[in-house]
Amino acid sequence: MTSVQDLIDRLDAEADANADPDTTPDVGIIMGSDSDLDTMAGAYDALRELGFAEQTDFGNPPDARFTFESYVVSAHRTPELMYTYGETAEARGLDVIIAGAGGKSADLPNMTASVAYPVPVVGVPVQEKSVDSVLGMPTGAPIVAVDAGKSFNAGLSAAQVLSREHEAIRDRLVAFHDDQKAGVADVSAALHDEGIDAFREREE
Repeated sequence: MTSVQDLIDRLDAEADANADPDTTPDVGIIMGSDSDLDTMAGAYDALRELGFAEQTDFGNPPDARFTFESYVVSAHRTPELMYTYGETAEARGLDVIIAGAGGKSADLPNMTASVAYPVPVVGVPVQEKSVDSVLGMPTGAPIVAVDAGKSFNAGLSAAQVLSREHEAIRDRLVAFHDDQKAGVADVSAALHDEGIDAFREREE
C-alpha cells in the first residue's frame, strides 16, 4: 500500500533527477478527492483533444511531446503532500497546474498557487459553492480560475499558457477554435434552411 510519505519521496526524487524538460509532464492535474474526477475529466479531455498524452511514469515518458500527469492531493487531509507537490512543481518540469476542489473550503487551488509560485495555477471550483473559496486570493497571490465545473476550459487555459512558448500547441488551439466556429456555422445554416421543426427532428 502506498503511503503519503512514499508519494512525497517520489516527488522529491523526481525534482532531484534534473530530467530533460522535453521528457517531463508539462501540465499537472490535481484534485482534492477522487470523487472530483468526473468533474475534472474535462481537463483531461481538452488536453487529449490538443494532442497531449497522459504520463504515468516520470522516468518513461510516452512518445507524445506534450504530456500531463494527475494526482489526488488533499489540502486538508494531506497538507504535506500538497506542499511537496507545489514546492517541487517547477523542478519536476511542470509549466502549469490545474487544481480542482469542492466544498465551501476548496483550498487546494489557492494554496497550491501560493506554494508553487511562480508556476501558474488554473483553479477549478468543482461545485458552485466552491467558487468564492477558489477565487478568494489576496493581491499579490494570483490564481487563474474557471467557472464551477468547467474543467475543460481549465485544460484549454493551461494549453494557452504553454502556447506562448510552443508554436505546435498554438496551432492546435487555433485549429480547435476554427472547428468550433465551423460547427456553429453548420448549425446556424441548418436551422435557417430547414426550419425549426425539421431541425428538431434531425437533432432527435
